[in-house]
Amino acid sequence: MAEEPVYVYIVGTAGSGKSRFTWAMQRWLKERGLDCVTLNLDPGAEMLPYQADVDIRDWIRLSDVMDQYELGPNGAQIMAADLIALRLGELQEVLQEFRAPIILVDTPGQTELFVFRESGRITMELLAPGRSVIIFLLDPFLARRPSAFVSMLMLSATTQFRFQVPLVNVISKRDLLKEEELTRIGTWSEEPAALEDALLAEKPDLYTQMSTDAFRVLDAMQGLTKAYAVSGDTLEGMEDVYSHIQGLFHAAEDLKSD
Repeated sequence: MAEEPVYVYIVGTAGSGKSRFTWAMQRWLKERGLDCVTLNLDPGAEMLPYQADVDIRDWIRLSDVMDQYELGPNGAQIMAADLIALRLGELQEVLQEFRAPIILVDTPGQTELFVFRESGRITMELLAPGRSVIIFLLDPFLARRPSAFVSMLMLSATTQFRFQVPLVNVISKRDLLKEEELTRIGTWSEEPAALEDALLAEKPDLYTQMSTDAFRVLDAMQGLTKAYAVSGDTLEGMEDVYSHIQGLFHAAEDLKSD
């Protein structure tokens, strides 16, 4: 009997590059002969850099929700997120027609629509609760400042706490950072003491103090994990992300289709 696929959920704040990362990872996998399925869960997406194999917009579109329920964009996004949960049975039937070891799930643009709405948890629980992993994208510009980096790590840790599945932190758009910035951020993600020193060196204000307190909570909970830096253009760093996922579900073999 074929093994169930691994669902890779791409999560991150608006503008962090979720759709571009989905496209880049699809490219990287296909270039190496590894099969995957792309699932778009954003009913408000106007354009995608990839051709979705399964697209929630075939069932629910944000513009239609706005018209039908006479809602503005924000209200329609919330309504659409909940409507997705009602179509999961149909979505699951379509996904079962594919035979691929990895399903890349491009989640809605606004993080809270997937992470904090009950529909997000229901989606993951129905599709593959035991074979799911979250790729949490960290904004590269925010990551340059220690306090902002900690804020993103806190949101990442909250996401993992919410879903209770493995999570991998990824710095998207590494091309936008200088090499010394990448090195510094990489050190922060692997050496808590270095991140704490950087926080203490920042200009003291309420935000910095709160970030330092948040850092200590994360450190005590062992919530500080390595962040991989990935380029959507050169695909640099994608092998590290793939290897991490492989190690979670397939200790000694690639996620290849039969």
